Amino acid sequence: MTKIIARAHTNIAFIKYWGKKDKNLFLPYNNSLSLTLEKFYTDTSIEKSNNDIFILNDKVQDNEALSKVQNYLTIFRQLTNDYTPLKITSTNHVPTAAGLASSSSAYAALALALNNYYNLNFDYQKLSTFARRGSGSATRSLYGGFVEWKQGHDNDSSYSVKIDNANFDIGLLICIINDKEKVISSRSGMEHTVNTSTFYSSWVKSINDDIKNIKEAIKKRDINQIGQIAEHNAMKMHATMLASNPPFTYFEPNSLKIIQEVQNLRKQGFSCYYTMDAGPNVKIIAPYSELHKINENLHHLYPKLKTIITKPGPDAYLLQRKEV
Repeated sequence: MTKIIARAHTNIAFIKYWGKKDKNLFLPYNNSLSLTLEKFYTDTSIEKSNNDIFILNDKVQDNEALSKVQNYLTIFRQLTNDYTPLKITSTNHVPTAAGLASSSSAYAALALALNNYYNLNFDYQKLSTFARRGSGSATRSLYGGFVEWKQGHDNDSSYSVKIDNANFDIGLLICIINDKEKVISSRSGMEHTVNTSTFYSSWVKSINDDIKNIKEAIKKRDINQIGQIAEHNAMKMHATMLASNPPFTYFEPNSLKIIQEVQNLRKQGFSCYYTMDAGPNVKIIAPYSELHKINENLHHLYPKLKTIITKPGPDAYLLQRKEV
C-alpha cells in the first residue's frame, strides 16, 4: 500500500486576487502575484483506507469538512476512474488566525500528494489548475518565490507560473492585530464587493499595470519599488470594499496604528511597506536584514503585539513516498 506525504508553503499576495468571474472553477477577474513564505506550510499524507476519512491537525473532521474534501477528490477520481477510499491526514504549520490563509498551502499539498498517489505526473503548471479548484490562492503555493496566477478564461488557461526565486534580501513581518474569527468571511466579502462596489471595475483595470511594474521591480531587485506597488495595490483593494453598498472594512484601529508606524519608519530610512488581505492583520514587506530592527521598533511602541518574521519559501515537494 502506497503512502504519500507532501508539503506546500502558504503565500501572501503582493498583487491581490479579489473576486471570481466563475465560482465553480475559481476563475479570478484579474491576474495576481504572490510571495511564498518559508515559515508557514501544510503537510498532507494520503493512503488507502476502508472508508474516506479526513484528519486535520490530529482531529478527525466532521461530515461537513469531509464532504468538502470528497468533492475535491472527485476531480481526481473521475480523471483516474479510481474510487478507492482514502485516509487524508493534514497538519497546518500556520499560526492560528495570523491572516495567512492555510487553504493555499493545504490544497497545494493535497494536489501534489494526489498527483503522486495516482501517478499522474502533471508538471506544476498543469497541477496548479487542479490546486485552484480547492482554493484560488492554492494555485500559487505549488511554487516558491514570486508566483503569478494568470486569470485565464477557462480551466486550462487559469494557472500559475514562477516569476522569480526571490533569492535576494526580502522578507515579511506579520503583525497579528486580531486573532478572532472575521465577522465577514473572505468569500462573502469578495462577492459583496464584486456585486455592489462602484470602484470594482476600476480596480480590475488597474491590475495589468501593477503586475507589469512589480515584475520589472522584482527583476531589478528594487525593494522600494516592490513595496510601493504592493502597498498601493492592497489599499486599492480595500477601497473597493469601502465603496461597496453597504460599505464594510477589515481595518481595525490598531491596523491603522501599525500602518502609521510603518510610514514613520520609512521617514527614518527603513525600506518598509505594508500590505493587508481580508482581515485586520498587517504584513510588512522589507529587506530581511532590516526586519528584526523594524520588529524591535514596533515592540517599543506596542509591547504586546504578536509578530512573526519569515523569509521567502520553496516549491512544494514530496516528503515521502513509501510502501506501507
